[in-house]
Amino acid sequence: MGGEGFGVDASLIKADANRQRSVPGAEGLPPDAANNAVRESLEVLDQAAFGAATPVTPKFISIADPASRWTGANGGLAFCAYSTNYLVDLKNAVIMDVEATTAVRQAEVTAQRTMIERPRERFGIWPERLAANMGYGDAANLAWLVHEQGIEPHIPVFSKDRIDGAFGRTDFIYNRADDSYTCPAGRQLRRYWQEGRAAKAKPRSMASTSIAPARQTATHAICGPSADQATLGSIHERGS
Repeated sequence: MGGEGFGVDASLIKADANRQRSVPGAEGLPPDAANNAVRESLEVLDQAAFGAATPVTPKFISIADPASRWTGANGGLAFCAYSTNYLVDLKNAVIMDVEATTAVRQAEVTAQRTMIERPRERFGIWPERLAANMGYGDAANLAWLVHEQGIEPHIPVFSKDRIDGAFGRTDFIYNRADDSYTCPAGRQLRRYWQEGRAAKAKPRSMASTSIAPARQTATHAICGPSADQATLGSIHERGS
C-alpha cells in the first residue's frame, strides 16, 4: 500500500423498488405507509449521507424503500438507487474504505470526507493527493481538502456553465496579478469599476471566503443576451 495518493468514486446500486410503488416527492409518504423500510428511512432523515444531503425534493419517493433516491445519473432510464462510495489507494488498488449513501452528489462528497478521516483515525494513514471526477470539484470541497486537510486535489472544477447563450465561467480567463477576468471578446472584468471612495465603501469580505463577488461582463452584442451579465467565481475555482 502506498498511502500517498487516494482516489474516490461512487457506484449506483439499484434499489429493490420501482416507479409503480412510488409517490410524487412533493406529496411525501402517505399516512398509512408503515413498514420497516419507512421506519429506517425516518431514522436517517437528518443524516448528511441520506435525508439531509440536499434540500431538493426528489421527483418520486418509493413506498417500499423511501431512503433510496430516484436518479437518472447513469444517463438512461431513471430508477431508485443508493450509492456505494469507495476510497482506493492508487498505488496498489487497495480499497481503503467504503461508505453507503443516498444517490445524490452532495451525499457522495460527504462520504468522501468520512472515508478520508476514518483511515487516519484507525490506521494513521493520511494521503498527500486525492483524485476524483468533476462531481467532487465544487468550491467548498476543494477548500476543505486544501485548507483544512492539506491534501492536493487532482479534481476538475465543478462545471456551472450557463445555458442561456451567454458565456459560461469556463470561457473566462482569470488574471491572478490584478484579480480580474478576461472574456472571450477580450474585455476585462474587474471586481470593482468605481474608483475612490465609492470603491472603498464596498464590502470586500466576500473575497476571503468561498464565494467571490460578481463581476459584470461586456455588452449584449459581445458577451451574450444580457446587457449586464454577471459571473460568479470562487477563490477555490480559479486557475493558476
